Amino acid sequence: MTAAAPSATGGLVLPTYEDVVTAAGRLQGIAHRTPALTSRTANARTEASLVFKAENLQRMGAFKFRGAFNAISALSAEQKRAGVVTFSSGNHAQAIALSGKLLGVPTVILMPQDAPAAKVAATRGYGAEVVLFDRYSQDRDALGRELAETRGLALIPPYDHPDVIAGQGTATKELIEEAGPLDILLVPLGGGGLISGAALAAKALNPGIRVFGVEPEAGNDGQQSLRSGKIVKIDVPKTIADGAQTAFLGHYTFPIIQSLVEDIVTVSDAALIETMRFFAERMKLVVEPTGCLAAAAAFTGTVPVAGKRVGIIISGGNVDLAAFARFVGPSA
Repeated sequence: MTAAAPSATGGLVLPTYEDVVTAAGRLQGIAHRTPALTSRTANARTEASLVFKAENLQRMGAFKFRGAFNAISALSAEQKRAGVVTFSSGNHAQAIALSGKLLGVPTVILMPQDAPAAKVAATRGYGAEVVLFDRYSQDRDALGRELAETRGLALIPPYDHPDVIAGQGTATKELIEEAGPLDILLVPLGGGGLISGAALAAKALNPGIRVFGVEPEAGNDGQQSLRSGKIVKIDVPKTIADGAQTAFLGHYTFPIIQSLVEDIVTVSDAALIETMRFFAERMKLVVEPTGCLAAAAAFTGTVPVAGKRVGIIISGGNVDLAAFARFVGPSA
């Protein structure tokens, strides 16, 4: 069974649900099958039945491991020997680094100078070579392509790659298999890799589901793109949701979003902080700001969920402890 997304557009062959199934096979026994959690307090607060897919408990602390491992696994033996390069603010960086370590593939990671220190340290800890750049003045895509060409590396971008998208879709596949049919699926949105894979899986397994993307208010390029019918580029947004500090959607992700996503909404950084506090206090979970996007949309009523069965992707939990303490500590 395949989702209703077009199979190709503009010369690109888009991933399908069958690719998600293939990715699930590669990840079997490697990626954690993260729990689907519930909270009576959250249900009472929203008057809905919420199920949280806790990808903050995934290997390296985020859903990104799924797409990274799948993409590296799909490379030829020659490409694996040469190595891979990517660019990332942190979670994809760690995911590529860990996947490369597990598969014996050399990895080079471009990371912004202001990336969370914990994410930079973890990436280096997995054995990757880290190259720092200024996200506000340098073009990470161009830097990545240059490194790929000069060193003969395979470029695996954070979201705009069919094997990455397919890998990310396995989280939603697991969620629906465990939770059963859902009315709504809320997904954090940066460049669109997670929501593209999620939508492919959700619409294949649960055709009547409505899929919503959730961005930070400061970075609503996805919302603008969906409503204008073309990819809109913005300046790099300044938000505590560092995993969603993307400036535009991808050429693979945008057509899938256009075809399968109901709408894209935004939430404030203040709402993300309040949601972090909720997860810490009520569910005993450490969730990074980006990982709170989907839940914040439900808690604030940005997406009406009352009376619905709602799946919520918690995308990651990689946050500096000092920053976490500042976010969830008593208000000034």
